[in-house]
Amino acid sequence: MINGRIEVVTPSDIAWMPMLLEQIGRPFFVKPLLDEPDTGMSVSMLRYPAGFTNPHHTHKCGHGIYVLEGRLVTHRGEFGPGTFVWFPEGEDMQHGASADGDMVALFITNKPFSIEYMARGTI
Repeated sequence: MINGRIEVVTPSDIAWMPMLLEQIGRPFFVKPLLDEPDTGMSVSMLRYPAGFTNPHHTHKCGHGIYVLEGRLVTHRGEFGPGTFVWFPEGEDMQHGASADGDMVALFITNKPFSIEYMARGTI
């Protein structure tokens, strides 16, 4: 509920938006589902193409990834469908999809999203 009303979203009605990562020259894809203006919390769908890895980075927010399809490969292990992985604010992390196929997930932040790559500046 945002501003006193229920939000209903049909993800199949939303196109995948490409997000090009200059650090590796490949895009990943996002479907924004919810942005909570009071806290900055957000929910989106995330799709990493097979073999994609988001290089070492940190966030000024905690975030969770609930794996729907494929395998999430992280600096702390590999996780399949039905797994929820929480990444704490400020952790040096790396995550992506296995080489076997795309990874689709729900991506949830606890406050406004930002990303800082270890080798370059903030996006």
